[in-house]
Amino acid sequence: MRAIFVADAHLRKPGDRNYLRMLDFLEEQRGKTDMLVLLGDIFEFWIGKSTVIADHVPLIDALERLHQQGTQLVYVEGNHDFHLGPVFTERLACRVFPDGGSIELDGMKVYLAHGDLANPDDAGYRLLRSFFRSDLVRFLIRVLPNVMLQSIAVLAGSLSKKSLGGQRDRPAREVLKPYAETLLAAGHQAVVSGHFHQPFHEKLGDGELIALGDWITQFSYAVYENRTFTLASYRATASADATIP
Repeated sequence: MRAIFVADAHLRKPGDRNYLRMLDFLEEQRGKTDMLVLLGDIFEFWIGKSTVIADHVPLIDALERLHQQGTQLVYVEGNHDFHLGPVFTERLACRVFPDGGSIELDGMKVYLAHGDLANPDDAGYRLLRSFFRSDLVRFLIRVLPNVMLQSIAVLAGSLSKKSLGGQRDRPAREVLKPYAETLLAAGHQAVVSGHFHQPFHEKLGDGELIALGDWITQFSYAVYENRTFTLASYRATASADATIP
């Protein structure tokens, strides 16, 4: 079993450096990866609908090629991408976790989290998060045109950043360790999280915590293979970077 974990790419335009490297990276995974796990904020803004805006087409096409070659797709929604909708659940047969959840890898129970819910005391952010995932917003997704949904997504991202305050500026270990320890005590063997843009891998008793970092400057990701997690940083091929100004 081989699985890849990526978070916090905040993709905007297909010509951006991190977008091009993501496409190159996904192409390299074709035929080599059993599962691709996307742990939120892959897009800078996404509020799901049955259609895909032009800037997101290259990534969706790349994910579809992986799916067609047998890679199982898993997506944990973040604070910039939620209500993923039929593009993921139907076209890509993607398993979607709105709030995080458990999977099994070779019999190992692994908890997947974006990380924005790691701080139980952040009541303001949790309230805001609940609103943007409410039935009202789901209704607006069905009736509003994409351009207006993008405006809502921009607002959601901006308010999320303000509400989170300095949470992401705190050391990731400080927030994530107690969160992970609770999940490990509940029977998980590993916790994988994004959101904090700070990569690290730490043993916690008989379990482990993997924080993914980002795909903006670090291009970091995790690999699971032979019952072992490893953090890595992607180095694009010369031909891929040659197209980047």
